[in-house]
Amino acid sequence: MKYVLFYLSFLLCAVTAKANNGEHLWLDCHWSANPCQVVGPLKASPTIGIAAEELRQHWTLGPQVRLSLRSILQLGEGYHITVRQIDSSKCPQLKATIVASSAAGLLYGAYQLLRLQNTGGLDSLLTSAPKDHGQSLFVMTEQPVWKLRMLNHWDNLDGSVERGYAGNSIWKWEQILGHELTPQLRRRLTIYARANASIGINATVLNNVNASPLILTRPYLEKVQAIAQLLRPYHIKVYLSVNFGTPKALGATSTADPLCPDVAMWWQRKAKEIYALIPDFGGFLVKANSEGQPGPGDYGRSHADGANMLANALKPFGGSVIWRSFVYGAHHKGEDRVKQAVSEFEPMDSLMADNVILQSKNGPLDFQPREPFAPIFYRMHHTPQMGELQITQEYLGQSKHLVYLAPMWKEFLSYVRPSMLVGIAGVANTGDTDNWCGHPFSQANWYAFGRLAWNPQLSAENIALEWSRQTFKLPTEQEQQLCHVMLSSHETCTDYMMPLGLHHIFRFDHHYGPEPGGFNPKYPLEWCPTYYHRADTLGLGFDRTVATGSGATAQYPPHYAALYEQLDSCPERYLLWFHHVAWTHRMLSGRTLWQELCHHYNSGVAQVAQYRSWWHNDMRPYIDNMRWQQVDTLLTHQLANAQEWRDSCLNYFSRFARQPIIRPSTHTIRQ
Repeated sequence: MKYVLFYLSFLLCAVTAKANNGEHLWLDCHWSANPCQVVGPLKASPTIGIAAEELRQHWTLGPQVRLSLRSILQLGEGYHITVRQIDSSKCPQLKATIVASSAAGLLYGAYQLLRLQNTGGLDSLLTSAPKDHGQSLFVMTEQPVWKLRMLNHWDNLDGSVERGYAGNSIWKWEQILGHELTPQLRRRLTIYARANASIGINATVLNNVNASPLILTRPYLEKVQAIAQLLRPYHIKVYLSVNFGTPKALGATSTADPLCPDVAMWWQRKAKEIYALIPDFGGFLVKANSEGQPGPGDYGRSHADGANMLANALKPFGGSVIWRSFVYGAHHKGEDRVKQAVSEFEPMDSLMADNVILQSKNGPLDFQPREPFAPIFYRMHHTPQMGELQITQEYLGQSKHLVYLAPMWKEFLSYVRPSMLVGIAGVANTGDTDNWCGHPFSQANWYAFGRLAWNPQLSAENIALEWSRQTFKLPTEQEQQLCHVMLSSHETCTDYMMPLGLHHIFRFDHHYGPEPGGFNPKYPLEWCPTYYHRADTLGLGFDRTVATGSGATAQYPPHYAALYEQLDSCPERYLLWFHHVAWTHRMLSGRTLWQELCHHYNSGVAQVAQYRSWWHNDMRPYIDNMRWQQVDTLLTHQLANAQEWRDSCLNYFSRFARQPIIRPSTHTIRQ
């Protein structure tokens, strides 16, 4: 009951809020004038209590919603929704029933029913629905595709966020006193929990993969316990990133060797301590032997040795070890960076414990604007795998650019089938700014990740429409325009940054803005843009073929290996990723490579200019002033940065192509 009471109190705050600053995301924060009746097992759990309260205050299409628990249906986290029309007047009344096998299913079903209401889904479906004894009937059954749908927060204990672009961390550790959260932190994290539950996210890693050993000390574990207690009614499990060298760093052992009995015993005691505080604790996320992080390789041990030692400590409690395959800078000096994950992990495919999950980025490099899928997903046949997507836009304009990421993720999922994965993780883009994500449109990426994590078959188009209808509530024409901009924005970004398979030509350190000529002998070669584009007087691109290059194509399944190996069959969106291509090479358009490169850069800039003009001139009457002004300013910034990308890259590459830069024309906008 205390969760419900607090929930009501934070909703009251929402009602009295000032201008729309985006704090409540895509969620309805207004009370219904006539709360509906919710019938069902309301006292069964805090989770069901939250589901009931959401419906009571936000369901406006009828007088009653019935909740029913039926474990015999074996729906897991899923639900069955039935909606009947009970009035034939001009404003029909609807009666809804949600049936589930679990409290979580009722919670997710409640949010889905409200989503259908708020996006007009029931209006259109009821119009064409079959008749059941003279009444319109809508029926829906859903279960999530993946059991593990996780946010990875790269938040540090000092309040900073690695690759964070929306302020400081949302976990205000100083506002957790003993086991209690301050009222302002509780209110804020309740909105976070509600948002995640509304899109089906069921797990969160609280801290950075470059983890501080202090997170496993008792004072911080008690703070984690307080956060876990708040998130639990929303069916969100807490995980922690751990530093593999923690017992040594804390002075508990003289080594972190995973085969040392004292080290194994320390982790076993620590696991017992954690689960005593947090009985539903999910487990550990580990970045080991990468970018200077400690790991089993420091002691001549394998990743399997390290992962299995931790897995053994967690197994009695049902916990999992999620081990990242990102091994950049480990034991592969001189090897093409995109080959390293397969080289490192394939030999130990059958050696991992059954509660170890290997988590890999969608591409084989590092969250670039566009990458081919990571071949490791096809090379591990015994080890469960998770995909890792990046919601925060580290390489996609950060929170300064409007870039909707669902099309990019759908591209990845067209190559890596959902059945190949046991879960999906997204590197979170949240911070303590009023609107959580910095850019108002960056909220759409958080939303899209959750919706695809629940059902990867959803289209990028439908998700964009859902989000826009819940966020802005626009007339049809403006809604269509907004969705068009969102759906084209990822391709636009690749056009003005790194088209045709170019990659990693960002400025050093902060990954914002272009530096195609970047080379610093103080840095590893793999940090330098010149390593990746390999421009010379003959051509452009990284040769990864078996015949003449690094041989990375051989890591792909035969069909894709053959496709990528040959210049003439390689998709042009990946061309410069796999091939060093002559400047005079004829593209599918009939243009030469140089001409095509100029065309893409000019098109990208022209598209952003069009976005900015549309928003500035057409959308002001339909958007509240606060968000209109913020997006208008950000689009102006994005246009300037897109121009910088185009001009810097074309000026640099023209030195090698020895051809004049083709200036923009009125026909450079991509159709």
